[in-house]
Amino acid sequence: MKEYKDAAAGISLRLMAYEDTDLIVAWRNSDEVRRNFIYRQPFTREGHENWIRTMVETGRAVQMMICDPAMDRPLGSVYIRDIDRQHNKAEYGIFIGEASARGRGIGTAAAKLMLRYCFEEEGLHRIYLRVFSDNLRAIRSYEKAGFIREGLLRDDVCIDGEYRDIVWMAVVKERKTYGEV
Repeated sequence: MKEYKDAAAGISLRLMAYEDTDLIVAWRNSDEVRRNFIYRQPFTREGHENWIRTMVETGRAVQMMICDPAMDRPLGSVYIRDIDRQHNKAEYGIFIGEASARGRGIGTAAAKLMLRYCFEEEGLHRIYLRVFSDNLRAIRSYEKAGFIREGLLRDDVCIDGEYRDIVWMAVVKERKTYGEV
């Protein structure tokens, strides 16, 4: 894998390892992270290890750690899931686990790096995501990374007895015409 680093944002991406499991489980169980996910059941070590075996190791998902290389510490995670090789697309997801790393543009920088990885190394054509319509901070970050709003799914999910709208966003790999300079 090529190196994916953004010096200005102070981050790099590396492939997730089994050793990251406890950190990921703790982050995903924090209220700040969990409230932005459709899937809200508590995470367990066993569940995450099952994700690695059934999704990552089978090639249906790629998960990376967002790291601060200067301090050699993980800040969060970014992933693509449900990789569809027939149509060359996948669903994108991200969470910033370390509270001190939120609101600093790290999510936007990580999204740009992951999109580069998806298009250059995975050969994907389309990356899409779902986000709660009231998560305006995330929507702005995704737009800065290049995602475009494609639709609104009204009352799409029921969370804690309340129906919530979902915004559907995507990025399509730029096409170059033969003969372009």
